[in-house]
Amino acid sequence: MLESIWFLLWGVLWAVYFVLDGFDLGIGTLMPFLAKNEYEKRVMYNAGGPFWDGNEVWLLSAGGVTFAAFPQAYATMFSGLYSALMLLLFALILRGVSFEFRGKVDSDSWRKVWDGCQVAGSFLPALLLGVAFANLFHGLPINQAHVNTGGLFDLLNPYGLLGGVFFVAMFCLHGALWLSIRATGELKERAMATASRLWPLVLVLVLAFLAYSYVNTQLFGNFRKSPHLFLILAAAVAGLLLSRLYLAQGQAWKAWGGSAVFIACVALFGVVGLYPAIIISTLNPAWSLTIYNASSSPLTLKIMLGVALVFVPVVIGYQVWSLLTFGKAITGEHDLEY
Repeated sequence: MLESIWFLLWGVLWAVYFVLDGFDLGIGTLMPFLAKNEYEKRVMYNAGGPFWDGNEVWLLSAGGVTFAAFPQAYATMFSGLYSALMLLLFALILRGVSFEFRGKVDSDSWRKVWDGCQVAGSFLPALLLGVAFANLFHGLPINQAHVNTGGLFDLLNPYGLLGGVFFVAMFCLHGALWLSIRATGELKERAMATASRLWPLVLVLVLAFLAYSYVNTQLFGNFRKSPHLFLILAAAVAGLLLSRLYLAQGQAWKAWGGSAVFIACVALFGVVGLYPAIIISTLNPAWSLTIYNASSSPLTLKIMLGVALVFVPVVIGYQVWSLLTFGKAITGEHDLEY
């Protein structure tokens, strides 16, 4: 029971991270296409600036839960995906530094360097997260000793690349919707137009991803056994459709909320499909890591559950407060910090 609770919490933490850092990554990726001048670049920096570091807490929490609740899975995952995770880490560092360093020197060349870091540090994590999770959903070549025998280039298979492209498009849509909340004038109009153009692309990619998942993975197994779980996919569809409906009506907050539901449900679809496995072995299903053979002791899980029940609601409350407090429209230079 405790293992199942922690597996669900693990999935929820990843889902929340994708929702919250997804719009940051999307805005950074879209910067070369939407910002036409220095002021608009600064608006895009400030659209995500007050939130990016808080959003990374959820990434640390998800990684921490993997380490504390499922240490064997953590060891296999983080060693087997070491190269991809190091690229992810360096990209996130560059993005974080770009927020703080870009305005330190009054030089166009200086700002261009950090703009490049912002774009690369947003695009690469979105791509790498999609590739990594698609490979987790499909399975990795884990041997009997729970060692991943594959390499970095083995991750770049058609399903993994489809997952990467899907994540990039999904986060760009999410970021464009958030920018339409915070920006004004022509930049807001471009953000909303971009979201409108990205929406059908995301629809095509999610359908392709689901079709590929149905044919080439075991993700739908639990859904066939328990049809009520298809409510997760129904909620994802509803979120995506509502985001388009509200976007057409000019209700940016509601459109972003629909996108958030869509992203969260996509993540939960994969997690529920994996259960009870955490890492599926493509060499032999018996060598897979599950919540039972990869978990910590029951005492450890009990203690951590008590801590989580206290602090996770506090962090969620803070996150909601920060979005509502700092999620207001940027109307001029006086609202720009970065």
